[in-house]
Amino acid sequence: MGALLHAGRPLRAQDDPELFEQTVPRSLVHRAAVSEVLLTGRRSTPDAHHIGAQWSRGHGFYGVVDGRWHDPMVFGETLRQACLLLAHEALDVPMDFSFLTESTSFEVSEAGMRLSRPSGPAHVVFEMRLEEVKRRAGVVSSYAYGVIAQREGVRVGSGRLGGKCISPAVYRRLRADRLEAVPPRTPVEPVDPRLVGRDSAADVVLGASVREGARPLRIAAEHPVLFDHAVDHVPGMVLMEAARQAALLALGTPRGLLVACAARFLRYVEFDSPCLVSADPPEREEAGRRALTVRFHQDGTEVGSCRVAIHAADGE
Repeated sequence: MGALLHAGRPLRAQDDPELFEQTVPRSLVHRAAVSEVLLTGRRSTPDAHHIGAQWSRGHGFYGVVDGRWHDPMVFGETLRQACLLLAHEALDVPMDFSFLTESTSFEVSEAGMRLSRPSGPAHVVFEMRLEEVKRRAGVVSSYAYGVIAQREGVRVGSGRLGGKCISPAVYRRLRADRLEAVPPRTPVEPVDPRLVGRDSAADVVLGASVREGARPLRIAAEHPVLFDHAVDHVPGMVLMEAARQAALLALGTPRGLLVACAARFLRYVEFDSPCLVSADPPEREEAGRRALTVRFHQDGTEVGSCRVAIHAADGE
């Protein structure tokens, strides 16, 4: 443990193997299925928190991209889980509080996301630092974390997440008659999965129909990962996945690698009216990389947006 926490040293799994021995309790990361828990341990110092995570190359949803890379969206889900874990364990946020993510962003490198050779899971260390903490009546009401992730001494990427903590009473007032909202029973017809980097239509979150340049968000409530547990609104990870798929479709690069994602959530996305997903014109960045902004509209109002950068696969 001492080597792992020593300032200035690269963070490596072998420095603290116990950090990857078993998953953390699923309740601490708000997952129903143990199989969806990515975090494996925590070590803290006065300056930083080190979170272990294991990424499987055989995950049912966050699988392999183009036969070469771990799915970068697993970085976003790991960051989400790590912030929940630290909120409960480091900031003492009560277990019955709700969390409202206002913004989340991450950027990864191709080298950091490459599959291990010989094959094996990736053991990743998230070094997390608190950037902002606000309290109300002694209880944390909002927070932000910055993170740098490393894997066997190689930098995987960095990210940031900021959000609010909401007491049960406030959440009931905030959600009012939507507190018992449920997803639609029948999802809309999906776009061809081959166009958005998916093998199965069950994993598609964009509808096939197009109206004024936008596609409906496809809400598949039976999805075992995106809808792991009951919720009264569309989860942020569903919107981020929709942004990734919309970018791959707009760019014509279904095997492209997501290298950056920055989401802003302005309002809850509700189940009872269509959420329309549209992509702004793409912009060229460095060689082989293009970026665009995906926007989400519901009832005529922009409820969120996500800036996405994609590195094209060979031949695309």
